[in-house]
Amino acid sequence: MNSLEHNGYIATVELDADSEYLHGRVINTRDVLTFEGRTVAELKAAFADTIADYLEWCQERGEEPEKPYSGRLLLRLRPEVHSHLAAAAARAGKSLNSFVAEALEKVAF
Repeated sequence: MNSLEHNGYIATVELDADSEYLHGRVINTRDVLTFEGRTVAELKAAFADTIADYLEWCQERGEEPEKPYSGRLLLRLRPEVHSHLAAAAARAGKSLNSFVAEALEKVAF
C-alpha cells in the first residue's frame, strides 16, 4: 500500500482497477477524510484540497481540527520488559520516556 503526506496528515492510497480511480483515505485522524483522482497529480491535488476543506470546516464550526498525532503514545508491555527498559534507561542516565523515544526514532527514521 502506498501513502502520501500533506501538512502532517498521512493518507493511504489504493487503486480501484475496475473504475480506474485512485482512492485515498487520511489515516492519522479519527475524522473520516477521503479523496480520489484518476492520476497521481489529481490525487495529490485532491488530498491537498481535502485537508484545506477540513481545516476550513473546523474553523467555520469553531472547532480545533484534529491534529495528526499528539506525540503521546501509551504502550502496554509485559512487566519484565518494562523493568528491563527502566534499568537500561537508568544505566544510560536518561528518563524512561526519553530512552524509549530515542530508540523508537532510530527505528522509524
